[in-house]
Amino acid sequence: MRLRKGEIFIKAENFPDDVLTCFSTRLGGIGSGEYEGMNPDPRRPWPFEIVKKNAETLGMAAGFKPENMYMINQVHGDSVKSVSREEAGTGIIRPIEVCADALVTDAPGVALTIFTADCTPILICDPVKKVVAAVHAGWKSTALDIAGKTVEKMKRDYGCLPKDMHAAIGPCISRCCFETHKDVPDAMIKLLGDAALSAIDRKTPEVMSDGSAEEKFFVDLKLINKELLKRSGVRDENIEISPHCTACETDVFWSHRKMGTARGSLAAVIMLK
Repeated sequence: MRLRKGEIFIKAENFPDDVLTCFSTRLGGIGSGEYEGMNPDPRRPWPFEIVKKNAETLGMAAGFKPENMYMINQVHGDSVKSVSREEAGTGIIRPIEVCADALVTDAPGVALTIFTADCTPILICDPVKKVVAAVHAGWKSTALDIAGKTVEKMKRDYGCLPKDMHAAIGPCISRCCFETHKDVPDAMIKLLGDAALSAIDRKTPEVMSDGSAEEKFFVDLKLINKELLKRSGVRDENIEISPHCTACETDVFWSHRKMGTARGSLAAVIMLK
């Protein structure tokens, strides 16, 4: 699941043809100067007309219309929202009112959209029941098992079976760049126990001028979320992971850690055709 030359977004490779998937990059945007780059996120402090044109450009390339997108206020929690056909257009046509971090629908033509700029985007589909989901999994939501709770929502509300599901984990900050304090690995170990250890590296402590040493870690959120999906019943062979790191590849992706607030957002979009 790599970016192909000349394209402005990445598709999931293991999804059926009747499911649209899109992980956007910062390429192909309409705008210049401080507003240069692909940013379809109306929550960012960009002129709305530029945001709307970016959404139109991305949608034209990927195959959806901005008026069919559905967006939320992401709060780094574990709330999963079911979306109806009538709610399409939220974020572009009508204001965003719902706070959540994952979306599910069985309505064709609704382009579920979440935004990231280092956090982990996950797209899920059940090709049997015709249900799709989009998940915003920052480290806090990952520690709350937002991926597993989305799978459970699909099971409970739509009758989906995890063994039928396909999942794609998109570009995000990778193990190489996600340097953290002890609270992040502690949260992952609390959630997964020893199964989290393979996703955690201890950094060689840096000795401070007073002789103290600060403990730091590198954490692989892609691997953690894959394990959570597998524990929820999604088959290993049905989970694909993008190798791209947003923090390493800032020429292609937005990265909050590298750019701070002077950035746009990456959109992860999924839609039943």
